[in-house]
Amino acid sequence: AHTVITSKIINRANESREATFEVELPKTAFITNFSMSIDGKLYPGIIKEKASAQKEYDTAVSQGQSAGLVKITGRKLEQFHVSVSIAAASKVTFELAYEELLKRQLGLFEVLIKVRPQQLVKHFQIDVHIFEPQGIRFLETDSTFMTNELNEALTKVQNETKAHILFKPTVDQQKVNPELDETLLNGDFLVRYDVKQVATAGDIQIFNGYFVHYFAPQEMPVFPKNVIFVIDRSGSMAGRKIEQTREALLKILQDLRPEDHFSCITFNNKVVEWKSALLQATAENVASAAGFVRTITARGGTDINHALLTAVSVLDKAERLPERSVSMIILLTDGQPTSGESKVEVIQENIQKAVNGKYALFCLGFGFDVSYNFLEKMALSNGGIARRIYENSDAALQLQGFYQEVATPILMKIEMQYPDNAVEELTKNNFKLFFEGSEIVVSGKISNELDLLPHTSDLTLKEEANVKEKEQVFQSRSYIFGNFIERLWAYLTIQQLLEKSISAQEEHQKALEARALELSLQYGFVTPLTSMVVTKPTGQQQAELANKPTEAALSRAWVDNLIQGRKSSSQNVSKAKIVLTQGEAVLQVNNANDVFCFFLPYVKHLSKN
Repeated sequence: AHTVITSKIINRANESREATFEVELPKTAFITNFSMSIDGKLYPGIIKEKASAQKEYDTAVSQGQSAGLVKITGRKLEQFHVSVSIAAASKVTFELAYEELLKRQLGLFEVLIKVRPQQLVKHFQIDVHIFEPQGIRFLETDSTFMTNELNEALTKVQNETKAHILFKPTVDQQKVNPELDETLLNGDFLVRYDVKQVATAGDIQIFNGYFVHYFAPQEMPVFPKNVIFVIDRSGSMAGRKIEQTREALLKILQDLRPEDHFSCITFNNKVVEWKSALLQATAENVASAAGFVRTITARGGTDINHALLTAVSVLDKAERLPERSVSMIILLTDGQPTSGESKVEVIQENIQKAVNGKYALFCLGFGFDVSYNFLEKMALSNGGIARRIYENSDAALQLQGFYQEVATPILMKIEMQYPDNAVEELTKNNFKLFFEGSEIVVSGKISNELDLLPHTSDLTLKEEANVKEKEQVFQSRSYIFGNFIERLWAYLTIQQLLEKSISAQEEHQKALEARALELSLQYGFVTPLTSMVVTKPTGQQQAELANKPTEAALSRAWVDNLIQGRKSSSQNVSKAKIVLTQGEAVLQVNNANDVFCFFLPYVKHLSKN
């Protein structure tokens, strides 16, 4: 998906005014371009290696100027913010472009556009063009702010392979009521769709010497699961967190299939097993587990190491499991290891050695004070993924939603094969598990006719693609950016290099990051390794810096923001004390009616400040 957001602002006042361009974009997207045009003069954003961009920015800061950062704002979004001073009767046009790979989840692709103009807009328009050569199977739009009047401003035109969605409300349609100049446009505009899955071995798109292969097999039998839920019940989970966890687990237990096997382990500074073995998900066993879940309460420390090793041991000792089944561990925790083995590097090593490639480990980090880096590295090293669960009223639904994504494994040990002499610079083509409703995407560079042979160890699917015929499909689509498959290849390659670097040894990590940086600069992506320097007219804050935040940076940023907030206020921060409560060390900062709790690993960091 290639998104361009344009905002034109006119200063009708008799004096200069500040114009602000604020956009929320998907976290998975890479910004590729930003520019400002002020009275016909262009001020482009330039993407540079992070250290180089920082140096340029630091020079500006030393002259009393400040930065505009891209910041994480929510579970799916991050914010791009730039302000510029506009002279009386002048105009400015802001333009931001970003690109992302739409990931198929639970059978659908989703395009999310955050709509928040904060004022009535004379010419407001959302234009969505979709072109899918496979054919569009399903298409819908959704919105959090739509009214009957706004619905009249929405049109949808669709045929077999193309769709055009246009949302163009008048100023009157945007108003909350005719008397007030308040806008209704505040929320999410969503487009959801899916494509027709025709070819057994997936669909191939080819353009300008690059190919992308989408593989989403349909109507495959589901493997039975052997799943162990490992649940943190330390003191920090007390209250709403443990309530939501219980609520989610009770629903998840009902969704187990009769052929699945499962168990539950809870832990604080002690590990408690519901049963010492995996049991089949019969109605009787599910009811017994539900009774156990209802009794979970939160107190004590956090012994992640012992809990996970216990889970691995239960899987290792399991007997009479279905021969062709998928074994997985789902860990939910909100804190840092504070009991037993507390060194995260040792825990990661212990778990990787114990799992030894046999099982998939999924790590769910509850809230902002969790050590996400630690969980992400552990999950990626053991064939799984990490996900943050946000502390909102819908946390139980987030947990259930994650479980739904991994509840139906339909393929194991997938290898996508392409003839050696036809393909080079291939993105990841080996996958441990494939879940129903998702999609495998492989991209690469082609040198001649492409024969396609994806296969598993005991199932072979074959598909052939005629390069010249496939090339012609995209030739006449003027709204499709020409080298999009090459850019998709670069995007995927960068994402996978960064993911690999998380669990790599230091030397290998540097090589992976160097290659990711090279591609980020070559293709002009703002990634965690690059920054965009935004230039402005002379005499203003002349440089602002756009950085790509990472999910793992949230924990530290959360604490830093609180510290900075306290520092910049007139309140007294000296009333800080470390207290031991139920086995966990917590720093309490008491200011008026506020109490902030920080977990032990942050105490050292705070004391230095």
